[in-house]
Amino acid sequence: MLVSDVVAALGARRDRSAWDRGVTAYAIDMLEGLEVTDLTARTVEKTLLNGAPSWHDYSWGGCALIYDADIAERLCCPSELRRTRGGERRPNAAEEWLDTQARACFQACMRIKRIVSRGQEG
Repeated sequence: MLVSDVVAALGARRDRSAWDRGVTAYAIDMLEGLEVTDLTARTVEKTLLNGAPSWHDYSWGGCALIYDADIAERLCCPSELRRTRGGERRPNAAEEWLDTQARACFQACMRIKRIVSRGQEG
């Protein structure tokens, strides 16, 4: 499936939550940075990881956003932004912002994989 088709499918989504909009934004960012023009369901994750062994390494290695405030702004609704003081405080007791971003990137990959799988069936 062509990357441009996947980007179009992501752009057509009507995400309601800040988290879903953020995951979609990560998916589009990952796709726009690719040099590959065609994706297959088997190779999507490896291609998107861009050499990183895991989404944790992808996030902590600087392949996505690097500032806590930027990550918080992308993934949080206004009340969560106030609660975390715009990313100054941790998102929850178990994670740093880069861990939260890794989770969002994994979900973005799965979203892309579903689109590619559906496109290759037909």
